[in-house]
Amino acid sequence: MKIEVLGTGCAKCKTLYENAKKAVEETGTAAEVLKVEDIPTIMKYGVMSTPALVIDGQVKFSGKVASVVEIMGMLA
Repeated sequence: MKIEVLGTGCAKCKTLYENAKKAVEETGTAAEVLKVEDIPTIMKYGVMSTPALVIDGQVKFSGKVASVVEIMGMLA
């Protein structure tokens, strides 16, 4: 599984990245968590508001910080 956190490095982006890592850790999911700060790459997903969470190529959240519990629900 590939999880990408899209954002330019703001505090919310960093929080979402940490939440994603915690969710993967707590569920024991075999996943790679990446931080994507490259604006052209972010635009390829059609994301206009960051932070955004992408799981296996699909945008799951945009414009808000998903909680650890919300992310865990998506990994199940």
